[in-house]
Amino acid sequence: MTALIDMPEAMVRGPEPTDERRIGGVLMEMKNITLRFGGVKAITDISFDIREGEIRAIIGPNGAGKSSMLNVISGFYVPQEGEVWFRGKRRPQMKPYEVAQQGIARTFQNIALFEGMSVLDNIMTGRLTLMKTGLWSQALWWGRAQAEEVEHRAKVERIIDFLEIQHIRKTPVGRLPYGLKKRVELARALATEPKLLLLDEPMAGMNVEEKEDMCRFILDTNDEFGTTIALIEHDMGVVMDLSDRVVVMDYGKKIGDGTPDEIRSNKAVIDAYLGVQHD
Repeated sequence: MTALIDMPEAMVRGPEPTDERRIGGVLMEMKNITLRFGGVKAITDISFDIREGEIRAIIGPNGAGKSSMLNVISGFYVPQEGEVWFRGKRRPQMKPYEVAQQGIARTFQNIALFEGMSVLDNIMTGRLTLMKTGLWSQALWWGRAQAEEVEHRAKVERIIDFLEIQHIRKTPVGRLPYGLKKRVELARALATEPKLLLLDEPMAGMNVEEKEDMCRFILDTNDEFGTTIALIEHDMGVVMDLSDRVVVMDYGKKIGDGTPDEIRSNKAVIDAYLGVQHD
């Protein structure tokens, strides 16, 4: 088996004790979740929670069921067994747009943007679930609809400034390099004003500089907006540096759950995922 991964120095901040004043009570709880596709179990009897204000990582080898779990959280998959609780209430079966209206947003491993639209217009689509005026009023752009769009645009401009993408705000997304597209996708998710933000491999395909920028923006999103974040990520340096707690999956089962330090020293996790050099 390979040697235990040597965690690099913090890319953005050094390891810090969790700020207990920032971490609140349970925001979401997954209770005994089991998900099947035909006779194949993608997730087997997994329970864990996500606390308000924390950064919660979900890690594991390829095929562990991480993306399936994120799809359960976002309402795209409905588990055959178990319950999803959000803000103290059992969540009934919902369509993804209804989950978004509850305050859960996500980004995708494969970028899902409108390539022919500008950066500004892509981010504005994140405000659609928050608009109260009807399509007819919006089309005419008068009265309340006009005032509402001005308000929404002001909030989008704040996000553009926050993510430092002012210089590309009018650029069609299809012309952007990969790293900036990932930043625009994050901006669109933030435009929904999520209470829980789900990030599916936000660093995938990025170079070191792009990873540093994305780490900084994730931390700032958590600190400045108070957004609770759950993320899937394979870069263990990033995971251990960003996360307050980590849940580890392997073959659809949970094999570890705790702080980064606890996960580093968990023998089951080391053997299954991180790797260890045995005598």
